[in-house]
Amino acid sequence: MFDNVVNTPAINVLEMAMQAANMRQQVISNNIANVNTPNFKRKELVFESILAKELYPKQDSGNLQLAVTNPGHISNDDSTAGFTGPVIRNDTSPTMRTDGNNVDPDIEMAALAKNTLYYDALAREMNMNVTNLNNVIKG
Repeated sequence: MFDNVVNTPAINVLEMAMQAANMRQQVISNNIANVNTPNFKRKELVFESILAKELYPKQDSGNLQLAVTNPGHISNDDSTAGFTGPVIRNDTSPTMRTDGNNVDPDIEMAALAKNTLYYDALAREMNMNVTNLNNVIKG
């Protein structure tokens, strides 16, 4: 019973997003740490577009999604693949540096600040959800 209350879709998505922001922090930190490593190619974490495709798989095709609130309901979703999580990919953009490294410290620091704000917003939203659950439990 308690799992049904705590494991709501909103909290699950927030948890995945917070984990992805944590991973992004590690990827950006790794990029900054290797700013002077010859031939190092920066990496980036892709999460939001993958999550959007998982949450709204038919959005681009214009098909109307059926509401499935029970496992016995009929679904028009033909994909059976589950959410795979964030993906770390190499940035293959060309570099202007002679050592082959394509890390720009200014861009990485801006991405770090953006990710910090993103994580803080997710933490605030998670806190509001837990506070609301607490208020419901207390009555």
